[in-house]
Amino acid sequence: MRGRLLFALSAYAALALLVVGWGWLLTHPLEGAVDPVDDDISRWFAGERTSWLDPVAQAGTLLGETPVGLAAGAVVGIVAALLLRAFWPLLLVLLADVGNGGLYWLGSNADPRDRPPVHILDAGLVPTHSFPSGHVGTAVAVYGSSALLLALWLRSRGRSGGALRVLVVLLAAVPLFVALSRLYQGAHHLTDVGTSLVYGTLWLAAVLTLARPRPAPAEPAVPRSARGDEHTPVPHR
Repeated sequence: MRGRLLFALSAYAALALLVVGWGWLLTHPLEGAVDPVDDDISRWFAGERTSWLDPVAQAGTLLGETPVGLAAGAVVGIVAALLLRAFWPLLLVLLADVGNGGLYWLGSNADPRDRPPVHILDAGLVPTHSFPSGHVGTAVAVYGSSALLLALWLRSRGRSGGALRVLVVLLAAVPLFVALSRLYQGAHHLTDVGTSLVYGTLWLAAVLTLARPRPAPAEPAVPRSARGDEHTPVPHR
């Protein structure tokens, strides 16, 4: 257990350094090269806005809101713990969500970045907290964890198909939906949401390594001679 805890702490520290370092590159040495491309992409999304896509993007944003993520994560963790009859699923969701929140806080405060130069549909955002995307990080933690736990439960039940498998795919796709919604609303640049998708996935993998119990080692096979097989012939004397 100590080794896995050390691994998770080391992974988190490495991810924190990577996020802050990448954010510094985006806002300093690479700013002149990256910003024009990011801004063009943001303008393209803004130009594709329609009256029927606006509520779709609002729904995607809602899925990544912190209160919604916390509530959904709590429900998923409790239900998964009951179904798998273990405490670690709840720990998985909790650590994934809290850890992603910490990485977002570090990135947004260490590397202030202006929002895209388009009209932002999500009002009230901090103008310099474009990097990274907290909504996308929350979505990876909550819905990525949900997809993993559902897949593991299906595996434990020996199920390989059906509607629940489709649900696993849909849950895994929610973070991408949230990322597209944030781009559509003009809240983040492409590199902002892309960063959150990457660090969120890597942190979820590290948390899974920490929280999921290791399978019990298989007992070694006992030789026939040691089993005292009743059918073993006994020599006559």
